[in-house]
Amino acid sequence: MAGLSDAWVTWAIIVAIGVPVLLVVLTEILGALTRRGSPVAGPIKLLRNWVIPVAALFALLLFAVQSPADMVWTRVVATILGFLLILLVLSAFNVALFANAKVGSWRERIPSIFVEIVRLILVVVGLALLFQWVWEADVGGLIAALGVTSIVIGLALQNAVGGVISGLLLLFEQPFKIGDWLEVGSIKGRVIEVNWRACHIDTGSGIQIVPNSTLSAASFTNMSQPTGPFYAETAIKFTTDDPPHEVITLLIEVADSLPMRVPGERASAEYAGSGAYSVTLPIAGPSELQRAMSLYLAWLWYAARRRGLALDGDSTDPIAEPGRLEAALEVVGPTLHLGETERAMVLASSRLERYGAGEIVMPTGVIPAEIRFIVQGHVRLAVEAGGGRIEFATAEPGDYVGQTALTRERTLTTAIAADVLTVLVVPLATVDELVRSRPRLAAEIGESIELKRKLAAEALAEAGVVRGTLRG
Repeated sequence: MAGLSDAWVTWAIIVAIGVPVLLVVLTEILGALTRRGSPVAGPIKLLRNWVIPVAALFALLLFAVQSPADMVWTRVVATILGFLLILLVLSAFNVALFANAKVGSWRERIPSIFVEIVRLILVVVGLALLFQWVWEADVGGLIAALGVTSIVIGLALQNAVGGVISGLLLLFEQPFKIGDWLEVGSIKGRVIEVNWRACHIDTGSGIQIVPNSTLSAASFTNMSQPTGPFYAETAIKFTTDDPPHEVITLLIEVADSLPMRVPGERASAEYAGSGAYSVTLPIAGPSELQRAMSLYLAWLWYAARRRGLALDGDSTDPIAEPGRLEAALEVVGPTLHLGETERAMVLASSRLERYGAGEIVMPTGVIPAEIRFIVQGHVRLAVEAGGGRIEFATAEPGDYVGQTALTRERTLTTAIAADVLTVLVVPLATVDELVRSRPRLAAEIGESIELKRKLAAEALAEAGVVRGTLRG
């Protein structure tokens, strides 16, 4: 009894002093890790709250009290301690392998379901060994029974399990991600969901559900990879009478003016013969494809008619009908102060043009050879700065753009069609004749130039204050 009492006192003193000290140290470490947001805080918390107290209890039962090895309570505490140690080891491995995984590495790509399955298997194996060691249980028969049951279930559900496995492999390989655009056979759309069984694709006309087994067994195209510009191609048809070089120049000019074109990338066009052309548009991604193509074809329709080229074999333009030019002069006549002689001169030398909404009517930095008088629609005036445009005014019917043609100066602003726009294009030679006969027109054009300069400067100054990036 004296030996038992001495051993109990020794272990009691060790547990009574050592455990609190160890808990205090772990508490300080846990606090520091938590403040830093370290993932190591998880295993340390498990060690402090559960493993150390249960280990202390097990030490008292096994060593201090000298309980027989076959006592039930000793084995119960040993089982709990073993289970906690299994959880601690798994938690530490999880932190070491996956907590600080680099982006794009296999550790970052591996699906969490894989990790959970492996963790479950390790827990089951650990518990089996623990019961065999602590309780001397025969787990061999149980493992064999579970193996046979797994084989039977796998054969019965091989199709469903095959789909799940295919899904897990896709999740691990990650050939695409949420938001990517896929082309699977005749299906084309954006990935909105990926689960164990299927991939959900938004085609624009509904949600197409493609089984993962189908994706694994067939080839598909990830249109969002590799990263960078997405090159959209389309076929365009003109007549064989249209000069190919003029057509190619037009196709590229319209394509490069698209707002969804990737900055720094140029469009390209090729002639395939018999009036057939192919155009490649560098856009931000497949999500812009439909909008870019729609806008491109619309702008090309207007641009082809301004150049007199026969898009799709048709070069007719409604604004070329008789009487349209005379009707336009009724709108811009007061601005030009036309008499009968001047009216006849304008009718003989001028023409009508139309622009689609959003088209650039007059770019910045060019010396115009013509002045465009607005007949119908509106024009937004903007100044280029800081890689963008700052709009500062809107021109109404009767107003004009490109008036720096009179002073032979470069344009300071960009003129953009706010809606479908019709303009009367008056050549510089005709404008010079009008100015000589009507000096008042020259003064008004000069005042218009100074007013637009003032408005542009004010817009730049205001944007520079608000945004802090533009400085006139």
